[in-house]
Amino acid sequence: MTSPSFAELDALSTDALREQAFTKAREKRDVAFFWSVVKHLPDAADAASLDGALNSIGPTVDEAVALWREFEGHDLGEQEPLLRAAFIDYLSR
Repeated sequence: MTSPSFAELDALSTDALREQAFTKAREKRDVAFFWSVVKHLPDAADAASLDGALNSIGPTVDEAVALWREFEGHDLGEQEPLLRAAFIDYLSR
């Protein structure tokens, strides 16, 4: 199976990119991807207490998705281009 092209991915909305990237990460159980994305949400680092989260027993894919959902529908502001790039990069691999 070939990965979608950059142009195909870039044509999608940020929400569509997020959904596809999250689906892929859930299938791979890629907690690191989720937490790397969550860290870029506005004020998420404080809300999530991410210091050392990947080294602890606690963080799970479900927790990362739940944290993202708290920010869904909110303006991603300056972080949107960075998040889009992260989603496109992840889906391109």
